[in-house]
Amino acid sequence: MAVSIINHLHFDRADISFRKKFRLFFTVGVVVLLLGCIKTAIHYYGFEILELNRLLTSGIGGAIFIIGFLLSSILADYKEAERIPADIRTAIEAIDGDLESFAAQNPNFNLIECRGILIGIIDRLRRGLDHAKDHKDIPPVLDEIAKLTPIFGRLEGMGMAANFVVRLRTTQDVVRRAMLRIYHIQRVEFVPSVHVLVQTLVLSIVAMLLFLKTEGDPASAIMFGFITYMFVYALYLVRLLEQPFAKGHGSVDDVSFFLLDELEAKLREAIGHSAHPDPSLEV
Repeated sequence: MAVSIINHLHFDRADISFRKKFRLFFTVGVVVLLLGCIKTAIHYYGFEILELNRLLTSGIGGAIFIIGFLLSSILADYKEAERIPADIRTAIEAIDGDLESFAAQNPNFNLIECRGILIGIIDRLRRGLDHAKDHKDIPPVLDEIAKLTPIFGRLEGMGMAANFVVRLRTTQDVVRRAMLRIYHIQRVEFVPSVHVLVQTLVLSIVAMLLFLKTEGDPASAIMFGFITYMFVYALYLVRLLEQPFAKGHGSVDDVSFFLLDELEAKLREAIGHSAHPDPSLEV
């Protein structure tokens, strides 16, 4: 019965390990346990000096509202970030498809070189967003995209129709715009003053809860753990969602690049077939 409930709640997805999915939960849980130990010591030595009143409950309600406002704004950027890999793949596949059709009619065109650049764009993007690069090293990706410009400039002279060249340049701009959007999201913090406000509010409320007079019964301990867990988890969540493309941390909250991984494998396979054509297809 318990196994079926867990399966229904999707806690055991095959592509996400239990440890990875609940990594943030366990991290926050350790912080809450430490705060619980501090609260126990304060209660034991009689340092609880604050009385429960309406001001405290109003402050908690106001902090929840502000954190909700901040999270709603960050989630809007996060939802946009989730669409970016699909936009990048669509644009790169459009470029590759047009160039492949042109290469079929013009043997002098080096399609392998262009596909190597497209693979380089994906590879540099992945490395630029890695932890070693502080998750925001996008300029090398822009340099790789710029390598397509002189190639597109020669296409009209090689016989490609002008409207197709314009389409390729427009699609190149789509890829560049997506990279710049990633760069902006990774570097810019959403309203830094709001972050300071939320952080100070959370610290103040946790401090008040630590010095709030309690009876020392299990109900008080549970309520303390619940409230501190909610606020500490929100702080960690804001930090994670602020950089949705942060790779290399083992988190499940970063935007998945499986679409680009599949495209890279597809392009590498196409390069292999172009370099080693199948003799059975020759006429």
